[in-house]
Amino acid sequence: MGVGGVVLIDGRVVLIRRGKEPLRGRWVIPGGTVELGETLHEALVREMQEETGLLVRPREVVLVFDRIQREGPAVEYHYVIIDYVCDYVSGELRAGSDADEIALVAPAEIDRYDLPPQALDLVLDVFRRAV
Repeated sequence: MGVGGVVLIDGRVVLIRRGKEPLRGRWVIPGGTVELGETLHEALVREMQEETGLLVRPREVVLVFDRIQREGPAVEYHYVIIDYVCDYVSGELRAGSDADEIALVAPAEIDRYDLPPQALDLVLDVFRRAV
């Protein structure tokens, strides 16, 4: 089980460039796996703080999807990921944990970050809702 968070700060979205697989080197929304005994909200708050330095408050679920990686007929991994829109509470932006790099991205700049299609659609939807 995984969680992700879309956070807007001053009209810009927080993105990370992954430093580890899956999606190493790709720009994505921050998040990660739920640890045994953690609630979804606890996992999201922890992952966001580890990867971005930010304290956030999960507001609403905006997307639930499967990420399945196959090697031939074998399944390497299968994550069910729940993405939330989050409110920024506090903290200073910094890349940490699984993030090699971090960015605050305005809507007009989003195409430069080559997000996976599902993440791009999600971010664009959150931008539209925020207007």
